[in-house]
Amino acid sequence: MPFFIFLFLNHMYLLKVQRELVAWIKSFLSKRQCRLIFQGAPKVFCPVAVGTPQGSPISPLLVVLYIASLHPTIPQGLAISYVDDLTITVGSDSVRSNIRALQYYFDIIQGQGAGLGVAFAVPKTELIHWRTLKDRSDISFTPIVINDMLFPSSQVVRWLGYWLTRTLHSSVHFLRRLALAKASFTTIRQLSAAGKGLSSWCHRKLVFGAIFPILTYSCDLFVPDAATRRKFNAFWHVVLRWTTNCFYTTALGALYQEASLPPISCICKHRRRLAAIRLVCSPSEFNPATSRIPESVPT
Repeated sequence: MPFFIFLFLNHMYLLKVQRELVAWIKSFLSKRQCRLIFQGAPKVFCPVAVGTPQGSPISPLLVVLYIASLHPTIPQGLAISYVDDLTITVGSDSVRSNIRALQYYFDIIQGQGAGLGVAFAVPKTELIHWRTLKDRSDISFTPIVINDMLFPSSQVVRWLGYWLTRTLHSSVHFLRRLALAKASFTTIRQLSAAGKGLSSWCHRKLVFGAIFPILTYSCDLFVPDAATRRKFNAFWHVVLRWTTNCFYTTALGALYQEASLPPISCICKHRRRLAAIRLVCSPSEFNPATSRIPESVPT
């Protein structure tokens, strides 16, 4: 039996999971094989002794159960993760107190991870100091030391596709999303020139499936400012005219109807409303943000 399966099954026993379910998990993870298929490669199966099958709906759940103990309770902070990305956030009146707390909780998580056979890629660590909107103190660039490695404070950090700044301003994030969307559109545009190639229906499917998700990512949490919205609208109008093959003098109202795609401002507002509904309807014991909602908010 691979060592990681032994650790996982032992962890399940400590969580008092039913023996029948533990036996099923053991069967699910044991005797796994994979093979690489590309030109000239032998189609030979090789045993896999680590990890869970990618694409299986049970794999994310097993990962969550296995690393649940790596999320300590922080009195003035939060430890959250997504698969193998972990972030620790702490808050106090002093930057140095924050750094001491970060180092303390990292040591705790590292010790617990060693018992589970989980190691951390410390060189990939990023640090950023947040400030409230009312804080007028000087910006701190105090670094943090982890495992004898020095990590300076960054101006911008990326986590799960979000570009976060010290002041949580959304312009940096949306401008980078806009650049990614433009790059995707440049590639897709080569598939069909105006007046020939793919039909308008295929254009719309490409826009809705490849450009729309890139451009509107994080609209449920961030609100673009006026300057960013103008850049979004200018790009979106170019996309819609390519989708419908309309003239540049076509009125915007008719353009939206022909493309069957709403304006970016309506999309962002709709996404924020859906996010608010999910937030107020989530159980507070499962969603840390829900537990911070004032009691006056109707649920």
